[in-house]
Amino acid sequence: MTFGEKIKNLRKSKNLNQIQLANAIGVSLRTIRGWEIEGRYPKQHELYQKLADVLGCDVSYLMTEEEAFVTEAAEQYGSRGAKQAQQILEQAAAMFAGGELSDDDKTAFMDEIQMLYLDSKKRAKKFTPKRYLKDAPQE
Repeated sequence: MTFGEKIKNLRKSKNLNQIQLANAIGVSLRTIRGWEIEGRYPKQHELYQKLADVLGCDVSYLMTEEEAFVTEAAEQYGSRGAKQAQQILEQAAAMFAGGELSDDDKTAFMDEIQMLYLDSKKRAKKFTPKRYLKDAPQE
């Protein structure tokens, strides 16, 4: 079940419409529709907790490891980082289409790829001119 399907099912079980859910967690209706229909994910970790609180479920039910990776990339590196992270996950998943590795080996591989991506982004940041950094003081 996808993230959007989970949100939709939980929302309906609580007899909430999309507008009520959006108001309860402090996002727009468009954001809820993006999650439920377009396959998007929250860009901030705290939204997962708000969703879990309102929908009466555990955060871990809502967030898989892959979703956590994409969310972390989005928080640290913006939409471009999230897009790159999603591409990495899709390309790595395509490598396993033949089913040659055990599930444990696939998980270990995916964890390592995610760690390498985030580490390389951190190292590359020190070579980025300050004017392009989000958190850099403006001169």
